[in-house]
Amino acid sequence: MVPEATGPEADPDGLEDRVRRFATIWSRAIFPATATSLTRPEFETLLLPLARTLREALHAHPFDTAPAARVGTALIAGHCTDPEALGRTLGVIESYLVLYCGTDELPTEDNRARCARLQHALAAGYAQALRERTRAEQEAIARSALTARSEAEDALHATQARFHAVFEGAAIGIGIADLDGKVLEVNDTLTQMFGGLEHHVRSRNVSEWVHPEDSPHVWRMYGELVRGEREHFQVEKAFYRNDGTVLWTNLTLSLLRDAEGDPQYQLALMEDTTERRLLHLRLRYEATHDALTGLPNRTLFFERLEKTLAAGGDARFGLCYLDLDGFKAINDSLGHSSGDRLLVEVADRLQSCATASGEMVARIGGDEFVALTTGPDTRGGVSELASRILAVLASPIRIEGREFTVRGSIGIVEGPAAGRSPAEVLRSADITMYRAKAAGGNRFELADPEADARAITRHGLTTALPAALERGEFFIEYQPLVRLDDGTVHGAEALVRWSHPQHGVLGPDRFIPLAEHTGLIVPLGRWVLEQSVRQARFWQQQLPEGALGMPLRVNVNLSPAQLHHPGLVADTVEVLERIGLPPGGLCLEVTESALIGADEDLLKPLRQLAEMGVDIALDDFGTGYSNLANLRRLPVSVLKLDRSFTQGMQQHPADPVDLKIVEGIVSLAHSLELAVTVEGVETGAQADHLRRLGCDTAQGWYYARPGPPERLHTLLLADAV
Repeated sequence: MVPEATGPEADPDGLEDRVRRFATIWSRAIFPATATSLTRPEFETLLLPLARTLREALHAHPFDTAPAARVGTALIAGHCTDPEALGRTLGVIESYLVLYCGTDELPTEDNRARCARLQHALAAGYAQALRERTRAEQEAIARSALTARSEAEDALHATQARFHAVFEGAAIGIGIADLDGKVLEVNDTLTQMFGGLEHHVRSRNVSEWVHPEDSPHVWRMYGELVRGEREHFQVEKAFYRNDGTVLWTNLTLSLLRDAEGDPQYQLALMEDTTERRLLHLRLRYEATHDALTGLPNRTLFFERLEKTLAAGGDARFGLCYLDLDGFKAINDSLGHSSGDRLLVEVADRLQSCATASGEMVARIGGDEFVALTTGPDTRGGVSELASRILAVLASPIRIEGREFTVRGSIGIVEGPAAGRSPAEVLRSADITMYRAKAAGGNRFELADPEADARAITRHGLTTALPAALERGEFFIEYQPLVRLDDGTVHGAEALVRWSHPQHGVLGPDRFIPLAEHTGLIVPLGRWVLEQSVRQARFWQQQLPEGALGMPLRVNVNLSPAQLHHPGLVADTVEVLERIGLPPGGLCLEVTESALIGADEDLLKPLRQLAEMGVDIALDDFGTGYSNLANLRRLPVSVLKLDRSFTQGMQQHPADPVDLKIVEGIVSLAHSLELAVTVEGVETGAQADHLRRLGCDTAQGWYYARPGPPERLHTLLLADAV
């Protein structure tokens, strides 16, 4: 067994030293307020394990405040019963616990929030322990004092003296009343709790202390006690003072019986919890409201939304999900301080829009806000609310001498409350908000279940893409490229497909944009390249060059993201050399739009590949805004005309304008020594026109639909025969 490390090596981060410093500060703060017989160093040693407990509770995952309550109990056990000791303890924890014992794993705000909850739990544990200790002592003494009246005079005098000392010196309020509720005795602590005037307490009857927040079972238990049906009960109860303020207490009411066991008096022990309740309310407010704007935060909003949706029946709701347009640009240009001031102004304006009954506004993060409305007519009400929000945002906001016009995009969800979850509603509103933003912003859109379903499907496909590549769910179909002069197969274009477990076979238009957005297009494109090159090599081995008079070529599409990838040339060369396919057997297709305005840095890898012998095809030619003069500087050897040029050739007679355009492009391409391929050939008439116009190769359903590689092999054999 390896011995446990000691010395500096045992505490490389200095955690124990920081805990000891915290314990030292703590002992110095509260030692003067204790009734212990220990010296201060001895008292510090007593506090050290409690300090460790607080540090561990601050770091705990999951977070739990129970250890802090036990620390409060331990303070009472250590004779720290003076209320000043509790106040100083809470002050030390608030000022130094996070400083000396905080964790870097959590943001400072989370550390502070945990520290505040530990303070609350410690105070509760301290008060509970003090109450139990005092009740045990005081109640026993009070019972003894009252039952001793029937004993001898000397014993009665001694008992009354002891009772008086405890009664008057108790840290909690003590009162004695008869069974009719008339107050007979009160100590000074209870008098002070009720404002300091004894006659305001002694002259009253218990039945006068009804408070609107009293629950019905409080007075039911009181009736049972005075009838002798129960011995005691404990509740949290509020009392009105004479000045109208409210006193909150932990009340323990006990029944005192005479020597024969008959009910005689009622004994009340009251602990003032007003300050603790205010602390709890303050902590609750901080936990449910945004610190910057003062609006309800995500937590409080979800509580309200859950309550609204749980109403059921005919209840309806309307939700506006607002995201500010262009807020990041303001934050980046003016700084976060100015951005915060803008958010505060926006929050104030939103608050002015939601003043009707059943309406609320909350900030749920960043520059995102929500407005909720409820009532019988939320159909029109929520649209009116969204219009008011856009209207108040339209007025310029002045920050640091500059005026800014804030725009916003709003997604609206409205409908019956029944059958919906908060997460589902917020997701729909979020999707709808992005639809409004995509439409130009500064507008609102109503939720559309079909649009939501499409967005959810897109998200599901996006998240499933990486695993799909690992599981081998992608496959490639090939569409033949046919020479127009003799009808032989010249090659094939590789078209990737996704065999999705739920959605079936998906075409590239469903997932290639998602792969480009997530960056997965690079590994997916490399996989397609390798599989296509391997298939082309197999075709060339099965059908040698002599059979057709030229080597078979495979066309592979390159996305804009792949063009910008620094490993494009190296990856292509490595695949060709490892599989053994000559560079002339590969053609890389690049869309015209990807090369619009391309500089030499982007064209350099294409030039390198072209110099090696790899053909470069300019795909979808004619759909962008390219300058025909730019063709001479692009390293391309093939122009692929978009299918839109062949549409007019389906009719009889063919559109003469389309024929002239294609004839001009073919003439220009051939003058630049570029081959011309046409996509989307679906009829024999189109094929005849294109052949007469001088196009070199074509592809389309007229020749073959995309299919497995075996189908192309069959076509090749037919051409060879």
